[in-house]
Amino acid sequence: MHPGVAPPRRLHQDAQALRDYLVAGDAVRYDLLPKGVVMVGVTHSNLGMSMPDIRLDLHTSIDSVKEKLYTHCGTKPQHQRLFLKRDSGDSTMLPLSDDSKKLGYYSVESGMCIHVVDDDPYSLSKHGGLEDVSKVEKYTMSEEDYDKRKGTLREWVKEQKAKDEKWKAPWTKKKDEEGREDGREGGREEPPPGPESMEGWKVGQRCECQPGGRRGTIMYMGQVEAAGAGCWVGVQLDEPVGRNDGSTKDGQRYFTCQEKFGTFVRPRNITVGDFAERGLEEEEEEVEAAEEEEEEI
Repeated sequence: MHPGVAPPRRLHQDAQALRDYLVAGDAVRYDLLPKGVVMVGVTHSNLGMSMPDIRLDLHTSIDSVKEKLYTHCGTKPQHQRLFLKRDSGDSTMLPLSDDSKKLGYYSVESGMCIHVVDDDPYSLSKHGGLEDVSKVEKYTMSEEDYDKRKGTLREWVKEQKAKDEKWKAPWTKKKDEEGREDGREGGREEPPPGPESMEGWKVGQRCECQPGGRRGTIMYMGQVEAAGAGCWVGVQLDEPVGRNDGSTKDGQRYFTCQEKFGTFVRPRNITVGDFAERGLEEEEEEVEAAEEEEEEI
């Protein structure tokens, strides 16, 4: 090894095994092609994507090649200019300028790349027209048109309320039940929790947070400006199933931990005790409901 020359980079054993598996057939990938047939990649001047392994017959004229490429890239043959490259990353390009010549005239081989230049000033592919989905007009239905439709949820709700003025939708009843379980009655929230809701607790104690039975360590107790009124408990979780790193969206930091390891929870959803750490797989199975929990930030 010469001085000043970096040693060759060695891949990890597993990474090397994966690389060997992926490239194992590269040397023989074209061996089974019929005689006179090649597989080339295709790139386009207006498209970010590339089209690998397009089969072409060497006895096909350049004009016929353009017809086939039209089905792949959408550029009409009369607006195509073709260039041959050794591969997609090669900057040297040989123009395939004579439409009457056969593809084999230009010594095309498998693994090379044909680059299509679109000369159509009105091409749909310009400026991301065929790739940028934000340019696609989204369909929206007006309230009047939706009211005219039959068999909709809105029509069904109206029918039920016409039969019974006191009727409530099933999902409304479910929310009322959840509200009562969470300390709210009839949609009215209980007073914000005060310091008495955390009496006897100390920073550094182990705890378990609901929903999901997530375990962690208390890092902060008190007001959180970006959240609702009352007291909150800042918890550093054992696994990355939280919502922050100990700071809130307004940039205020209450404690420090890794991203997704921090959360702020109402005291009523905290149980303090000598809780052991839990495995990530076990915790993930129980934490799905936490992502929709309103009493947590």
